[in-house]
Amino acid sequence: MHLLADFGHRIINIFWRILFLLTLFFAWTSSNLKIGDNWVFGTSTTWVTTTFVISALAITISLIAYPKFRQIMKNIFITHQLWTASILLILVVIWQIIFVTYVHPVSGFDAGMLHYAAVNPLHVLEPGVNAYYSINQNNLPIMLVMRWLVVHTGQSSWQFFDYLTLVLVDISAIINLLTIIVVKRDSLSIGIYMHAAWLAIFPSILMPYSDAWVLPFVSMTLLCAAMIGYTKKSPSSLLIRGIFSILLGISAAFIYPLKPSAIIPIIAMVIVAILNWFAKTKHWTWNGTGITLLVTLLTIGAAGGTYAVINNAVQNQTYIKINKSRVVPAIHFAAIAVYGEGGYSEKQAVAMAVLQTKDQKVAYSKKMLSKRLKELGPLGYLKFIVLKQRNNTADGTFGWLKEGHFFRENQKPSQHGFANKLKNYIFLYGTHIADFRFLAQFWWVGLLTIIALGWGEQMNFREMLRLSLVGGFIFLLLFEGGRSRYLIQYLPCFLLLATLASKRSWHTIRLLLDRFNGTKPNPENS
Repeated sequence: MHLLADFGHRIINIFWRILFLLTLFFAWTSSNLKIGDNWVFGTSTTWVTTTFVISALAITISLIAYPKFRQIMKNIFITHQLWTASILLILVVIWQIIFVTYVHPVSGFDAGMLHYAAVNPLHVLEPGVNAYYSINQNNLPIMLVMRWLVVHTGQSSWQFFDYLTLVLVDISAIINLLTIIVVKRDSLSIGIYMHAAWLAIFPSILMPYSDAWVLPFVSMTLLCAAMIGYTKKSPSSLLIRGIFSILLGISAAFIYPLKPSAIIPIIAMVIVAILNWFAKTKHWTWNGTGITLLVTLLTIGAAGGTYAVINNAVQNQTYIKINKSRVVPAIHFAAIAVYGEGGYSEKQAVAMAVLQTKDQKVAYSKKMLSKRLKELGPLGYLKFIVLKQRNNTADGTFGWLKEGHFFRENQKPSQHGFANKLKNYIFLYGTHIADFRFLAQFWWVGLLTIIALGWGEQMNFREMLRLSLVGGFIFLLLFEGGRSRYLIQYLPCFLLLATLASKRSWHTIRLLLDRFNGTKPNPENS
């Protein structure tokens, strides 16, 4: 059993190192980081990026050259880091509210279809809408939730759903911070800094879609795992573990209808728990086994019961009549995964709409998948997979503007008015779109680098996060990917992993600097 556990841990580490290092390399070499003219996008950065880079360099040089300035910055951002980080987070939330208040363009892709169908019962009678939900039945649950909100709140505007998305994303951040308190309390301030930086450059709060809406539930599963695994032994520990086991099951039941692939972190939890159980088989006790069994039964029971209620509501809904036989089979997403950039294929999407039966769709998808794999061959497929990992993970904007008909309004905003000045940072032909790409990529590269530099430290929770990302990477390689938008669902894992790695990363940086300067490591700087 010990050998099996060791083998499992080694396999996880091998896949993690290969896939994560590819992600890190592609992020660092992304065209988003290009300053000046960018031939890939046909855009150019402005004074905003230049000012940011010069300021960053000036601060870095000042920290090295001026002890007094270094002491002031240390006093603000390290000595009183909890206060500073909290104030920054509050300011970022205020910024988010201002952003959504002035900028709330209606989307034209899947998110737009969800809103269009939810706001008016007459819309679902249209043949195009009916066909969309018959084919894409995975989007039916979230549309029904949006319809329920329209009916019970009386609010139907896109801005309302943007505000709701903002709230859900920020709730995810709060839950992540609670998880940090449980797992590594002394890293809370660093975690707040990281989450504030993320929220400041995350425009996907303008997209009321499953990518963002699933985040609080993913974060809740990670908090539950932390509470179950890190609760100290006490008379009340069994009750706490029981409560969070039930919450874990409920969260899982909500995740699956919203974003099935976001269930991967829960699978990772199970695998890591089994490997740890194998490693401790010589030391197991009836008490420990009983607690594990209780946690498992409560989680499965809560998940099964909650999912049964949700599934029953979806299956018996009367808001929109759909043809269930027209649903796209899972193999379709494996077939499109090996063409082009490994993502959406208009040709195959049209075929799924034209073919009427499930058997026809499955046969067509198998044919397309087999044909493409034969064309690629083993080496060609390996090369394709490496490039697809780049497509899936390199972009720090998380695929912003890469969906068809991303916004319905004019993509070239004017220069007049506060709202238009903001739109110029996120619209396709905005003056500052290259600046946004640079800033988002700068944050993404920083986050990944912190994870990489904190490599050595090992703990069960971190291994679970790593395996969650490995599972996510592999899923996106085997099924529809092609853009980093699909990584949004795993952001809680990235953020928590970076936070837990931050102190070791800083220690690694200090060691590298000391070696570069030819000095002995200073313990006080560790």
